[in-house]
Amino acid sequence: MTAGVSDSQQLGRIVRPADYVRVLATTMRLRSPHFAVHHLDGRPLPVKPAARVVTTAAPDTASLSTELSTDGATPRGADVDDSRAESAGEDDRATIPPHGPQRWLGLVVPKKHAKRAVTRTLVKRQIRNVAAQCAAQLEPGLWVVRQRSPFDPKEFPSAASDALKEAARAELRALFERAMRGERDRIKPRPPKSAVVAPPAPVPAPAPLEGPPCAA
Repeated sequence: MTAGVSDSQQLGRIVRPADYVRVLATTMRLRSPHFAVHHLDGRPLPVKPAARVVTTAAPDTASLSTELSTDGATPRGADVDDSRAESAGEDDRATIPPHGPQRWLGLVVPKKHAKRAVTRTLVKRQIRNVAAQCAAQLEPGLWVVRQRSPFDPKEFPSAASDALKEAARAELRALFERAMRGERDRIKPRPPKSAVVAPPAPVPAPAPLEGPPCAA
């Protein structure tokens, strides 16, 4: 795998909690000793635009000269700042590239698996770097990588070290190489905790045969 600018630009980020819920509700696709990968074919939920606040108070024009009057030129209730904001918004929308990313990445690194903030930062950085290197060959959709177990503090006593970075990177690289090949782990679904397993029904004893036994 080789890193490149084009690869990193093909990978967006998942930012909405609702998108995390959608992806994590799917069955785990791949797992390793410390990480799990979830994938959902689709796009992030659309972001609702923020409501605009329009000022309806009429400006005080009593002290202005009649030469600066805008009779009929500007509708009442419209502000110059509002018109500038509208034009600026149009310019911003025009600069958005027509072809955005087709893959989005989300990270879940719980504190119970990485208590130190520096450790969580290290793990997140390795996930982003490896995912960016593989982005071009991943299936389109939403990808979430979560840490499922902590690294052994006896083997990695430092909160952030080169040894921990290399171990996380190697494990993530192997995981994403499997994802690029389209592999899936066969994971049996867990039964719900509230489910009560009924005991097997007793097998009834065979009824006695009527008439003479079969001839030899």
